[in-house]
Amino acid sequence: MASPVLTRLERILDLEEKQGWRNRGVVGGLQALAERWSADARAEGLELAQIDALVKGMRAYGAATPAERPALAAQIRRAAAGDYASESALPEAPEVQEDHEADIAPPLEIPAGEAEIPPMQPKPGKSTRPVATADRPGLGTVYENEDDDDALGFPPPEPTHVVQARIARQKARELRKPQDLQARVTIIAGVGEATAEQLARLGIETVVDLLWHLPTRYDDFSQMRTIDSLHPGEQVTIIANLWDVRERKIGMNRSMVQGILGDSTGTLHATWWNKWIIRQLRPGSTLRFSGKVGLYMGQKTLDNPAFEELDEERVATGRMSPIYPLTEGINNNRLRTLIFDALDTYAQFVADPLPGTVCDEYELADLATALKQVHFPDSQAEMERARRRLAFEELFYIQLGVQQRRATLHGAAAQPLPLSDEAMAQFLATLPFALTGAQQRVIGEIRLDLGREAPMTRLVQGDVGSGKTAVAAAAMWAAVGNSAQAALLAPTQILAEQHHRSVSQLLGQLVRPDGVPVRVALLTGRVTGQEREQTLAGLADGSVDVVVGTTALIQEGVEF
Repeated sequence: MASPVLTRLERILDLEEKQGWRNRGVVGGLQALAERWSADARAEGLELAQIDALVKGMRAYGAATPAERPALAAQIRRAAAGDYASESALPEAPEVQEDHEADIAPPLEIPAGEAEIPPMQPKPGKSTRPVATADRPGLGTVYENEDDDDALGFPPPEPTHVVQARIARQKARELRKPQDLQARVTIIAGVGEATAEQLARLGIETVVDLLWHLPTRYDDFSQMRTIDSLHPGEQVTIIANLWDVRERKIGMNRSMVQGILGDSTGTLHATWWNKWIIRQLRPGSTLRFSGKVGLYMGQKTLDNPAFEELDEERVATGRMSPIYPLTEGINNNRLRTLIFDALDTYAQFVADPLPGTVCDEYELADLATALKQVHFPDSQAEMERARRRLAFEELFYIQLGVQQRRATLHGAAAQPLPLSDEAMAQFLATLPFALTGAQQRVIGEIRLDLGREAPMTRLVQGDVGSGKTAVAAAAMWAAVGNSAQAALLAPTQILAEQHHRSVSQLLGQLVRPDGVPVRVALLTGRVTGQEREQTLAGLADGSVDVVVGTTALIQEGVEF
């Protein structure tokens, strides 16, 4: 029975053959596989001579051209099969040596009878080392510096396609204006009506909506996991080759799709329960897979993993890649491209609502920078800084709203509800216990607030059993003693019933200034029929002094 590490190597070579010997069978190529494979082979007890022969072959394969690789693959297969004594002659990966002298052409000879052209002088501060002049006949010595073409009077080179695209984007930005932030997303290149309808399902209708469609998480390509480091139960993202994929019948009308994923450290099985997904999977492709790691008969698995094409630039540079909320018809790559284009063109117009003094005091990034970094962060630290800025702004708005509401309340007039010492004594006489010092202090503060002509806004906080209901009952007694009504709203039916019993015991023994006993009612969803009608009528005509209930108290039809 073949060793697992040799079986893995054979499968990689099979994949290489299918892919046309492109050295893409594993991420990073066979040269990247060699070191890790060598450690695994030693752990499995392969002979050192065989390991050395195979490692040498893998490194040579990575350095070879596609035309040379089939022969090297055949040699690696023979070494894996045991014929490695003769494979000691496998070529080493060539070392690249620079030959600077070969790049320097001999000086040109001036034909007899022609005037010699004096050498041009280099610009101050530039290198004066002569370089090859064979491509510029008749110029004599050319000096090496950053501005050779400019110094010699040559026109600048024509822009490459990258430069041309950059110039086109710059011109497009110059044509845009701040009002375009509120324009429909169809203003963005490549967004038609069909795409606009798909984006609308995500709540994205305008350009500014697209800018604020924030990622839910990121794939950090500087911290990508390998298959051998995965553990069951983890939610992971990996880069792997899809070695094989096939459909498997599991019932009369049911099918599943199974794939084998591999990287330089191992393999795992992936399972999809939608048979049509096989149309999107191409064996031999390198993809990014995200899902939860499972374990089946000792084999690591990914159940129904999401997958997409690689962002080559971000993989190569180890960047963080955003993952967005999606809808049918739009994948993450497509949405990422749209948001990148929108940021590149329109982020300059986003107005920053935070004053510069606030940003300076709390070391916050400006809004345009924060949006760019939260979508396409340069690093984990930059992403955290951007999120901190956006979170600060959100809390800043909430605080402004609270302060505005408080100022409005303080400017309003309210009916004073003073609680006299005599009325307070009546309330204390009904209590089956003596108030604690904390309860007396809080009731005193509430009495001061209720005696003013400004509305009271107060939060009473205490542990379970600390006597908050007694404090609330004192405040309600102050309202009843001034011919007003009081309501106590509880979050659940059970709590409402419990509070109704407690408040009835505390206030039911007291008498209003007109000599009528205090009436406490209950109003919840369970209170129906004639009892409900009587409670609603009592609230409307004032015969009910205190009502305890759930959100039924603030529904239509309830009038105080």
